[in-house]
Amino acid sequence: MKQFKFLPLSLSVAAVLGAAPALANSEIEELQQRLSALEEKAVTLDYFDDQQPAILPAELDVPLGVVFSGYARYGSAFETDDAKYVNSDGALNGNATGRLGNEGNGGEFQFAKIFENDEGAIWNVAVMLEHWGDDVGLKKFYAGVSNLFDAQPDLYLWAGRDFNQRPQIGLNDYFWMNHDGQGAGFYNLGLGGNVGFDLSVVAQADGNGSPGDNGRYAVTSKLHSINFGPADLSFFANYGFSSDSVEDNDTGDTANTAYQLATQLSMFGQNLVVRYSDNAKDSVFDLAKDQEAMLVSLDGTYSVTNQIGLEYQTAYQSLEGKDIDDRVNYNVIVRPTYAWNNTHSTWLEGGYNVVDFDDIDAKNTSWKTTISQNISFGDMGTARPMLRFYATYGNSDNEYTVRNDDGTLATRDEDTLTVGAMFEAWW
Repeated sequence: MKQFKFLPLSLSVAAVLGAAPALANSEIEELQQRLSALEEKAVTLDYFDDQQPAILPAELDVPLGVVFSGYARYGSAFETDDAKYVNSDGALNGNATGRLGNEGNGGEFQFAKIFENDEGAIWNVAVMLEHWGDDVGLKKFYAGVSNLFDAQPDLYLWAGRDFNQRPQIGLNDYFWMNHDGQGAGFYNLGLGGNVGFDLSVVAQADGNGSPGDNGRYAVTSKLHSINFGPADLSFFANYGFSSDSVEDNDTGDTANTAYQLATQLSMFGQNLVVRYSDNAKDSVFDLAKDQEAMLVSLDGTYSVTNQIGLEYQTAYQSLEGKDIDDRVNYNVIVRPTYAWNNTHSTWLEGGYNVVDFDDIDAKNTSWKTTISQNISFGDMGTARPMLRFYATYGNSDNEYTVRNDDGTLATRDEDTLTVGAMFEAWW
């Protein structure tokens, strides 16, 4: 749970106290106490996760003013060899050689207003802009409400354009499902005990600056918080389909439907993900005809001591389909960390990635090592904002990038030596 803080009352406090000479000391003290109580109520809001849907809890001290939140990373890197970044062409597992010192700039910036009505229902309206390319685009604009029903206080209803079902693995920055779109749904329908159920119906945004959709739709669902002692189990089931307009314009490569099934097991800071996709990979919006993808991923963190930690991620994913290069992707990332104190830390990340093609006698490999000296907001290097000063050394040996006109395989073998600085923040 990340914590966002906002101080909308500071100017009001200063203005009132600036006029204080007309008041008695006891009145000033009483006013200060009342304003402090209001400000304390206004400053703290816990959201589920920064790059996940912001699901309002039933018990919430509603903040005053506008809550500004988001995620961003920006910086500059100087390459002294063949390439700035290390990657394997055709990789399936996100930034599979590791993201530390190996990722570009971008961010998401959200403004939200939260209300509570006389009956106790808590509403929010939010808008988010994103900047991951040349343009700034609208990522979110939605409204939602919780604490609406006495029998289901944590049930959160929403409608609009929002993040939707985008579970992420951190070390390779991989959203192994992603169904951001515009539609409606609910989260945290209680089924007894701690078990909850989420369901949404969304359309994929047009993507051409239009507020409409492109005719591709998804029904997404998640059964979660199934606890067995320390283990937490979740199940996902998604279904994709299209409108007649997409089918009428189809060239034969679009499937009528797609589906995904997945499970996630979390225990003691370790996460096991198993996902199968039919006519899809990461999203049922794909509607990729005659395509199958299978993912098994394991990631986690260990705290060796208060100062020494270890993060890791390893995965296998296969992709087979019509008119694509059938292949499997194996990768492993290891990141030992050392916190010198609450502010300064050192990270060392090593990654190795293999893309093995089935029908082509080729294999793409990449490896890298990054050392990063960090200055963070606190919490022994886990809090943000963070400043990073890093160096990355690695190699990408791609035996197959594209097929030349004469049928031969184009190759790419590049060394990387990059030094850079970057900030990362969520708030």
